[in-house]
Amino acid sequence: MTRFALYVELKAKPGREEDVASFLANARSLVMAETGTIAWFAVRFDKTTFAIFDAFNDESGRTAHLNGAVAAALMANAADLLAVSPEIRQPTVLADKLPA
Repeated sequence: MTRFALYVELKAKPGREEDVASFLANARSLVMAETGTIAWFAVRFDKTTFAIFDAFNDESGRTAHLNGAVAAALMANAADLLAVSPEIRQPTVLADKLPA
């Protein structure tokens, strides 16, 4: 069972909403190479609010993701795309249901 997760809320700058959506959609290919990332979701709540949620079996998977290509690209583009700095939260997974 997954025990570790990340939740990152993103607020797009006015006029950059579709750029954030494209960035997140394109980030999937980078995440696919991460063996320690068990589940990864990029979601949109409304016009300007997005989030990333991902889950890991162990702390080393979460740490690798935090030090990986998606995080580096996000931080490199944050000033151009985001209205506020992303808040990275590290919750504990209490229960899950994943494909076998």
